[in-house]
Amino acid sequence: MLFSEQHQAMRTSVQRFVSEEINPHVDEWEKAGLFPMHELLKKLSALGLLGISKPEAYGGMGLDFSYEMLLAEELGAAHCGGVPLAIGVQTSMATPALAQYGSDELRQEFLTPAIAGEFVASIAVSEPSAGSDVANIKTRAKKDGDDYIIDGSKMWITNATQADFFCVLANTSDDKPHSNKSLIIVPRNTPGVSIGPKLEKMGMRSSDTAPVFFDNVRVPQRFRIGDEGAGFLYQMLQFQEERLFGAALSLKGFELCINSTIDYTRERDAFAAPLINNQTIHFTLAEMLTETEALRALIYRATENYVAGQDATLLASMAKLKAGRLSRELPDKCLQFWGGMGFMESSIVNRLYRDFRLTSIGGGADEIMLGIICKLIGILPKRAKA
Repeated sequence: MLFSEQHQAMRTSVQRFVSEEINPHVDEWEKAGLFPMHELLKKLSALGLLGISKPEAYGGMGLDFSYEMLLAEELGAAHCGGVPLAIGVQTSMATPALAQYGSDELRQEFLTPAIAGEFVASIAVSEPSAGSDVANIKTRAKKDGDDYIIDGSKMWITNATQADFFCVLANTSDDKPHSNKSLIIVPRNTPGVSIGPKLEKMGMRSSDTAPVFFDNVRVPQRFRIGDEGAGFLYQMLQFQEERLFGAALSLKGFELCINSTIDYTRERDAFAAPLINNQTIHFTLAEMLTETEALRALIYRATENYVAGQDATLLASMAKLKAGRLSRELPDKCLQFWGGMGFMESSIVNRLYRDFRLTSIGGGADEIMLGIICKLIGILPKRAKA
C-alpha cells in the first residue's frame, strides 16, 4: 500500500495523540476500569479522527477506509488494549451501518454528534446465548403504530456505561433468521433501557463493558437503519470494517510487546550473559517480528480491496484469524522470556498478554473466521444425505 502525504500527516497526528493524551494516563484508567470517554472523544474529534471515512455532510472527512485502518494501526501503540478498542467501537463498529444506510434525519440526529465527540456510540449485538452466532439473537422489536417496542438483553457491550446510544440488532419479524433482523438506534435515556453492573474482565480493563437490558422500550420506527429485515446483512458488512480495524489495532501492540521483550532480555543477565544471547530467544523474537510484518501486508491488501469496492470478506476474515492466533501465541512467548517479571501485573507484557486474548473472540471467534474462509473458498464438507 502506498501512503500519501495526507496519510503520513494523519499517522503523525495519531502518534502524537497516543503519546500525549493516552499513554500518560493508562495506569490510572486501568485501575479505574474505565476512562473519560466523552472527554477523550472530544479531543479526537478536534483532530478530525472520529469521522475519517464518514460523509462530510455529517462532520466527517469523507476519506477512504485506508485512513481509518491507519488510525487503528497507530492507536495500537497505546500501552493498553481497552482505550483503542473503545475508540474503535465508536468509529468502526457502531457507526458504519448508520453512516451508509441511515436516513438523513437519523444521521443528523446520531452520527453528527458521534463524529463531534458529543455522543458515545455502542454496538449491541451479542447476547448471553448468541455471541458469534449472530443469527440466534432473541432480542425482539415488535411494531406498535409508528413505533417499535423492544424487549431483550445484550451482553459484553463495550462502552455500555458511558454510551449515549446503542446500535441494536433485534428480530423484527418471524421470517428466517438471516432476513428477520433490523438494526435500530436506541438512545440510552429511553425509558426501559437499563445498564447492568460493569463487568470485571481478564483484560481490556480500561474499557467499560456491561450488559444492557431492554424492557418494553419504545422507539420510533424511523430510528431503524435502512430497510427492515436487512439488519443481518448490514451487520455482516459492518463486521468487515470491525475485523480490519481490530486486526490493524494489533500491529503496533505486537511490536510493543516484542520490542519491550528485546529491551528486557538485553538487560537481564542469566548464567553470566544477557538472556537475548540465547539463540532460542533471539531467533523467536526475529520470527515474531516477521509474523507481524506478514500480518501487516495481509491487512494492507485487504484494505486496498475494500477501498476499491471489492468484497474483502475473505481477506478480512483471514487477517482477523491471523491476528487472533498471533494475539495468543506472541504475548505468551514474550512473557515466558520475562520469567517471573512477566507474571507481575506491573509489566507491560503482562497487560498485553491479558488484553490481546480478546482478539480471538470479539468480532467473531477464530472458529467463525475459519468457517467463513472455508465457505468462501468452497471447501465446506457436504452434508450427508438423509
